[in-house]
Amino acid sequence: MNILLVYPQYPDTFWSFKHALKFVSKKAVNPPLGLITVASLLPKYWQKKLIDLNIESLKTKDILWADYVFISAMNVQSKSVIEIIDKCNSLNKKIVAGGPLFTENPDTFPKVDHFVLNEAEITLPEFLDDLINRKPKRVYQSEKFADLRTSPLPDYSLVKISKYNTLNLQYTRGCPFNCEFCDITALLGHKVRAKSTGQIINELDAIYKTGWQKNIFFVDDNFIGDKKVLKNELLPAIIEWMESRNHPFTFSTEASINLSDDDELMDLMTKAGFSTVFIGIETTEEASLSECGKSQNKNRNLVQSVLNIQKKGLEVLGGFILGFDNDSPSIFQKQIDFIQETGIISAMVGLLNAPKKTMLYKRLKDEGRIITKSLCTGSA
Repeated sequence: MNILLVYPQYPDTFWSFKHALKFVSKKAVNPPLGLITVASLLPKYWQKKLIDLNIESLKTKDILWADYVFISAMNVQSKSVIEIIDKCNSLNKKIVAGGPLFTENPDTFPKVDHFVLNEAEITLPEFLDDLINRKPKRVYQSEKFADLRTSPLPDYSLVKISKYNTLNLQYTRGCPFNCEFCDITALLGHKVRAKSTGQIINELDAIYKTGWQKNIFFVDDNFIGDKKVLKNELLPAIIEWMESRNHPFTFSTEASINLSDDDELMDLMTKAGFSTVFIGIETTEEASLSECGKSQNKNRNLVQSVLNIQKKGLEVLGGFILGFDNDSPSIFQKQIDFIQETGIISAMVGLLNAPKKTMLYKRLKDEGRIITKSLCTGSA
């Protein structure tokens, strides 16, 4: 069986970093971690090929080579997804689709042959069993959450690593918080589920063997969701691994603002090689924080919290949102003042968006405020 794994193109927005990649001679920021994990869930004797449209084009000969075309995508990649589906349909190739875009909106894509939704560790084996028995269904989905200790080592051999600025791996899924605009908890739950420390060390070994010696991005939505295990197990193991190999990597990740309250955790992160952390600041307005349920950001000096993290040697990338009901016209200047006062170098300022599975979408729909549907890139 020949399987073509296709990752759609991101639109050209600030979030794609295309404006900066040309200065470092790279085509894209990260490889598609989800698809190379899916590749490792497929039978070992199947032939697999990865095409990431952010670094290369999708050729007709690649589609003709495949028995099935697998697509994984996020909402922002919708336009490219439609183009891929149409091209595969024109060549009579069967499509298997998964990832957040299809999990949230399967009815939007009638030309897809099979949907493998939610977490692939659960639904993909079911599809493969039925496929081998020549009885594949159209939709595979599950309300269960995967045990990440069973998640396989991603197949980094499929990745053209020289084209990327950063490689990536995943330690946890899920987030303990309840932000109204975020679909992470709807897709992955509130309980933080983690891979074992041994799995992460094996993934570092696999990346190291490729010859990569640059940044690795932990794609976790909140890396510090389970501080106890981080401080007692994972970070000490990474420190030991890094020291034994003369520190080949630097690390970056995403975390909640309460990272600033834990000096021990920040010290361990910097010792392990973490240099950058993305923090969702969202807004300086307390009323807007209450509106969106961002409880972890409330009742604290956000400026001082950012400065505390920076003082520990971690660069803060800040995420900001404009468009809350409680925002006043002064919010624009307040955001600028905050960014200037904290010295945040990379400020990701986006417009409020309501993905379909979010509490925000439900509230706005109930209030009769979802009047049109459009592809939102989130760029302000």
